[in-house]
Amino acid sequence: MPGIAFVGAGVQGGSFSATMAADSRTMQTLLYVRLIGFTAGTLLMLFWMVVILGYRRQRNFERVFFFLCLALFLFYSGSLLALNAQIYYAQPPPLLTTFAWTVLCAGLCFAPAFLVHLHLEYASTRALIFIARGDQSRWKRLILTLVYASVLLIAIRAYSVLVSGQSFDFLHPADSLGRLFGVFLGAFIVLTAVWQFRFATATGHREERRFHLLAGSGLALCSLLVVFLHILNLHLTPPVVSVGTSVLEFLPIPLFAVLIYAVQKYNFLQIGRQTNLMYAVSVTFLALLYLSLVRRVSGFLEPILPPEATASILLFVLVIFVEPIQRTLSRRLRETAQDRMEDVWRLIREIRGKAREGHLQSLIDFIGNRVTEQFALEDAWLEVLEPALKYTLRDNSQRRSTESFSVYQPGLLNAVLSVKPHGAMLSGEVHAALQLLSEQLPTSIDVCRLIEEKLRLERELAERERMAVLGQMAASISHNLKNPLGSIKTILQVQIESRELPENFRNESKMVLEEVNRLSAKLNQLLQFSRPAILGQSAEPKCDANEVLREVTEVLRPEADRRGVSLDHPALDEPLPAAIGPVAIGKEALNDILTNLLVNALDAVSPEGHIQATVLQSDGFCTLTVEDDGPGITPEAQEKILQPFFTTKSQGTGLGLAIVARRVSDVGGQLTWQSPIANGRGTRFQVRLPLVV
Repeated sequence: MPGIAFVGAGVQGGSFSATMAADSRTMQTLLYVRLIGFTAGTLLMLFWMVVILGYRRQRNFERVFFFLCLALFLFYSGSLLALNAQIYYAQPPPLLTTFAWTVLCAGLCFAPAFLVHLHLEYASTRALIFIARGDQSRWKRLILTLVYASVLLIAIRAYSVLVSGQSFDFLHPADSLGRLFGVFLGAFIVLTAVWQFRFATATGHREERRFHLLAGSGLALCSLLVVFLHILNLHLTPPVVSVGTSVLEFLPIPLFAVLIYAVQKYNFLQIGRQTNLMYAVSVTFLALLYLSLVRRVSGFLEPILPPEATASILLFVLVIFVEPIQRTLSRRLRETAQDRMEDVWRLIREIRGKAREGHLQSLIDFIGNRVTEQFALEDAWLEVLEPALKYTLRDNSQRRSTESFSVYQPGLLNAVLSVKPHGAMLSGEVHAALQLLSEQLPTSIDVCRLIEEKLRLERELAERERMAVLGQMAASISHNLKNPLGSIKTILQVQIESRELPENFRNESKMVLEEVNRLSAKLNQLLQFSRPAILGQSAEPKCDANEVLREVTEVLRPEADRRGVSLDHPALDEPLPAAIGPVAIGKEALNDILTNLLVNALDAVSPEGHIQATVLQSDGFCTLTVEDDGPGITPEAQEKILQPFFTTKSQGTGLGLAIVARRVSDVGGQLTWQSPIANGRGTRFQVRLPLVV
């Protein structure tokens, strides 16, 4: 029996020794896996930080994404530093251990909060609504306040571990922060996993749905591992705990790696347009990762091969993959270029469709907006240099571009398409695509200008036909009414001068005579508006603006005095400014302009009001200004004051300002107005007319 017991004990001892040896081999393998994993995680997070900084897009999503990568970078780099210290030192220096623990805990404390914040910003960016009621911004602030408050609690726990002198468990760092950290970590990961599945349901893109489902599944697995490892406190064997902890720590690595593919292949997160940045950073970090792998494998195989031999073999192995990598990159670059060309031709078709509307200003704005959207740029705009446009373009003085593309057609168009990318420069295929677009734009712009000119001529022809009909009607009215009105006026004047006419009849006859005069004035104004141009002028109409202003103001001065209105104008005995040259407009047309403006001012001001009319010259133009201190023009009326037959007067025809606008337009001038001027009152009309060269 003792012998049997001894044999049994020997068997059990041998089994225990074998188990210990197996566990030792597992831990040794896991050590190198963790070294490679922490190195890959550190480089991957650094890769994303460089990409986001190079992308330079000012969105909250990118900012939070950067800080999430920074937190994970601190965690992986701190873990890597601690692991290397344990390998290379029999007893790691306390200062190095403390520094590694501080860096690791900083990343571990903030990573869950940044993860939740990132999902909130992503939901805001994509306009995905998850709160059915209430103010969403308020709920968002409340959630973030609670999340970052938990960070403060965890940080206090980490600091207490640091100052208490406890030993740091770098293999299971979350256990050192207590079960409260496990509860927060599990809750945050579950919340983000649910959001990922909601994102997958809300998106309409198959590729995005796949990524969200993958991310949601990965986060769900992370939450299960957190529950089993850090919340339930199950009595698991050390190898199982170590493997589970390693899986939990390394799960973000494949998710971030898949995100690189999604960004590059499908322009996920709208970063993929900067392909030159993605390729450059990818190649750099893959090279660093491979060199790190060479170093780790050399150390692992050091008992078998010298490290230099292992490094030489692994470096020369790359030669085998040169041709496959070249083929893959060539195919990828060709596909990317084809995608960009398809985008360009699709955009060109949209621009051509917009050009057929015949509105050049809208086309210019459309081109800038669509180029910005299509190529994920910070800004893009088209600036036409020649010919000079009459449109009011956006002020480009404060806009700085990094790339400019000539849009040129000899003798017809000289323009520049300016773009500003989010990153430091444009990628090669985007540059080629914009170059092709610039070569196609002159045709669309020329078509738009021709259609716009055609529409303008059609509108002008229709307007002239309408004016011709109105002129015929006015001529008919004049023929049928002027003579009878003249006869009536003559008879009334004779009756008024008769001494035998009773006084009450005389007063009534004067009233009728005033109405006849008013009716004649309205008839003359209708005839004046119906004329498309002032006839009987020389080939090059011109007049003295000062002289015309003096004549008009002197004619209207008695009416102003009768109403008690002050009319400031050049008096007959005052010298006129001699510096003003002749204006390129007929005398009769200028008389129409000034008369209608001054009559409107007289009707607007109250007794003891003030009207001022001036003439100034600057930059080859003459500016006529008529200003009054009346009640001003209401905002509703300002939109309609130039429309024929629109009036706010009980006895007006609504043709005065329409005549002014027509006369100014006929000579290529400009009519502007401002109301109110000061204290909610006053109106200022300015007519800018060219001078005779």
